[in-house]
Amino acid sequence: MTPRLPTTLALAAVGCLTAEAFAPPSTPRGNLSPPDLLRRSAAPSDQAETDCDCIVVGGGISGSTLAHNLHNSDVNVLLTEARDYLGGNVRSEVVSDEDGEFVYEKGPNSFATQPSIVRIAHELGIDDQLVFADESLPPWVNYGGKLHPLPKGQGGKGPKGQIELVFGPNGVLKFGLVGDLLSWPGKIRAGIGAFVGHMPAPEGKEETIQDWVRRILGDEVFYRIIDPFVSGVYAGDPTTLSMKAALPKISRIEQYSYAIEWNKFGALFYGGLARQVELTKERKADPPDPSWVEFEYGNPGSFKRGLSTLPAAIEKELGERVKLEWKLTKVEKDGSVYRATYDTPDGEKCVTAKSIVTTVPTHAMGSTLEPVLPGSADLFSRERDVINRKGIYYPPVAAVTVAYPKAAFKDVELDNDFGNLRELPGFGSLNPRSEGVRTLGTLWSSSLFPGRCPADYNILLNYIGGSRDPAIGSMDDDDIIAAVDGDLRKVLLRSDAPDPKVLGIKVWPTAIPQYELGHLDLMAELGEMEEKNEGGGLWVCGNYRSGVAFPDCVTFGYDHAKVVKEYLDGR
Repeated sequence: MTPRLPTTLALAAVGCLTAEAFAPPSTPRGNLSPPDLLRRSAAPSDQAETDCDCIVVGGGISGSTLAHNLHNSDVNVLLTEARDYLGGNVRSEVVSDEDGEFVYEKGPNSFATQPSIVRIAHELGIDDQLVFADESLPPWVNYGGKLHPLPKGQGGKGPKGQIELVFGPNGVLKFGLVGDLLSWPGKIRAGIGAFVGHMPAPEGKEETIQDWVRRILGDEVFYRIIDPFVSGVYAGDPTTLSMKAALPKISRIEQYSYAIEWNKFGALFYGGLARQVELTKERKADPPDPSWVEFEYGNPGSFKRGLSTLPAAIEKELGERVKLEWKLTKVEKDGSVYRATYDTPDGEKCVTAKSIVTTVPTHAMGSTLEPVLPGSADLFSRERDVINRKGIYYPPVAAVTVAYPKAAFKDVELDNDFGNLRELPGFGSLNPRSEGVRTLGTLWSSSLFPGRCPADYNILLNYIGGSRDPAIGSMDDDDIIAAVDGDLRKVLLRSDAPDPKVLGIKVWPTAIPQYELGHLDLMAELGEMEEKNEGGGLWVCGNYRSGVAFPDCVTFGYDHAKVVKEYLDGR
């Protein structure tokens, strides 16, 4: 469902998307260790003995990477997951038939490479499995019956990076002077906002992504560039998503612009330039470890056999510290000790710990935290209540992976000497809502990472649904596949193309959390609840709080492990 086209186009957001052969193996039910067999930590004389130092609830990318980092810090950690595998929406598949072997994803298709990902791959000994896309190839936008390449540059690799590039020091300039995606009036309007200035933000009003982009760069930049990217990254509606919450780094560029004394009208170009200079200094001050594999910031990456390689390696590392099919039912507190109750295949289990971090989606929390965080059940109600700032919306998204012979694709030469469409030279294609195409975007999976299918085939991972098309959640699989195939015939395929080879379809009924208007207030209220918890040691986290993209989740695992370790040392 990001997050970056894959990570984000999907449920990137980055979100959503699986593997039987390479998903982490389930722990045999008969081998689940009861809490009294867990290695107990040394307890101070004034504290009750506990089963572990920290329970991490939720084995998605955020929870599993957090557990890895805690384990590396010599914290006695227990990782619990309600499903029978680690990875959450990250699932990789490998299938074979008479045509050969196909490797694909049912969730996020890739990540935008950041140091946190390379670091954890190195620590787990799987860095030799890392693969990176050809950064010379662009993402494309389907507009006016034609595919338009988007410019690449520093910080602009992958779809989410492309959004950042638009607002960077060369972004608008490139969009204005290259290609015909924008009309001349649209180019002039964007150029004014970039190099001259724009209207200030309205006082006392939280802006949506649509409000912000139209105010600064105009309608065409929004409808033809930003709208399709937001649909891909968040599967969301930019008319309801909060600019400051969903795209905080881009939102801050306006602040950088006004901070330049002579830039009275806030021309965005100069704010982007100031941010780029600052970012370069930050990276020089904290360079990658020389022992890591070489990488480019933001370049799309994955593992040779799919993204599930990461959670599978973490499960192997943690061993019996991982408990699968353990569903949390209640959290209580006795003095400074937490007691977590689980429904497991072996009946009810209780575990005591000095601290708890939950990373499960808000829609799955129910009333489990109510005894320790009064009001949390109401705050994270399954039903979205925008007026009263309650509930976080998770729209349905379907990830549909299909393969076609290369001969089934249109035999056309693409602009800018990128070659023939049949070779799919790029990251993928995005569809503005104006084009009458229901599919949000299509990742050209086999072009991103060669070797994932036979040489005479192309694999396409399609995302469809989201906030503006929730009906996808109740449709039959065959109807969803037919809708995707019909869209592909409008954009990429010949009209007489054969039926698709359907590799897999996964409908995620609650895909990516939406950072809608009021989201920051909701997170502030959550923070106040945590502060009222006397003694601390309980954190409510997840991609609805730290970012939906794959790298955001991995970085959270690294950063929050420091917070937990500091708390435990302070006890």
